[in-house]
Amino acid sequence: MGMNSFVNSVNLLQRELDVQSLRYQVTANNIALSEVPNFKRQSVNFESELKRAFESRDNAHNSFQMQTSDPRHIKSEQPRDWRKVEPRRVTDYTTTSKANGNNVDAEEEAMNLVQIQMQYALLTRLESFQFKQVDMAMKSIR
Repeated sequence: MGMNSFVNSVNLLQRELDVQSLRYQVTANNIALSEVPNFKRQSVNFESELKRAFESRDNAHNSFQMQTSDPRHIKSEQPRDWRKVEPRRVTDYTTTSKANGNNVDAEEEAMNLVQIQMQYALLTRLESFQFKQVDMAMKSIR
């Protein structure tokens, strides 16, 4: 594993840990407001945007790139930098609501919290593993 791929892996793990923290806050907020009339649940969108950025990068290697000689010319779509993808809070206006207009299912949100905690724990283990690999590599060099 090269240093660049190590940095990218740790960067991605750090971003995902931040996203899971935000998800935890948003989900806890949903639970706290589960009885407030007309409140709509929120979620965090990140992975699908990240996947699109990776796909745009992969497709750029194989795609035809138009050369432009004037700023008014139509440019080829540039690959998105995955490091610039930000998590977005998404409000759910589509699901059916309770009589008071609120659409939070507190039980489902509580299950989401458990899942978020488990994913966070897994990500911290993965990050620890990344650093242990580097530590082992450094010890073998000495």
